[in-house]
Amino acid sequence: MKLYYSPLACSLADHIALEEAGVAYDRERVDLRTKRTASGRDFREITPKNYVPALVLETGEILTENVAVLDWIASQFPQLAVDGPLGRTRMLEALTYVTTELHHGFKPMWHPSTDEEKAKARLTLAAKLRYVAGTLAGDYLFGDEPCVADFYLFVMLRWAVRFGVEVPAALEALLARMEDRPAIQRVLREEGLPLLAARAA
Repeated sequence: MKLYYSPLACSLADHIALEEAGVAYDRERVDLRTKRTASGRDFREITPKNYVPALVLETGEILTENVAVLDWIASQFPQLAVDGPLGRTRMLEALTYVTTELHHGFKPMWHPSTDEEKAKARLTLAAKLRYVAGTLAGDYLFGDEPCVADFYLFVMLRWAVRFGVEVPAALEALLARMEDRPAIQRVLREEGLPLLAARAA
């Protein structure tokens, strides 16, 4: 199994999920500007979508799109899934909200936009983060242990700190809690990313 990722991108969630699963995997950094991998390969040969994550399975099949990759990881490693008869459905519900409402909401921050557009996006994202904070079922989204949806949310919280979006206290605590996890610290070091919880507080 091999993960293609890029620092600061949403592929951080998949990188964390694989590390938390404790599975053996390979990883390779992608320069999204040049579309080259760390080994010099044209990333477009791996996926014509030209963006991360891309997870190459042992069969040679390639998975893309964060929701699909994270759902597959959770299906292989049940400790990262959600229990109960509606567990997978609720997890997909959370993943879908993160990708459509939060991830998409950061578009003005990553692409050329006016100050007014960015300010409006900050307000909208802050409201949506308040909603998410109200859904926590414990230390994490679904209880006392994180699932793959928490890892995607973690990336969005890092983006919120980066771009000055107001983060509710409950999610500041979740950010700090996750940054205390050894697997997450290993991934952040691998990607050359700093801890942010102190800045969020």
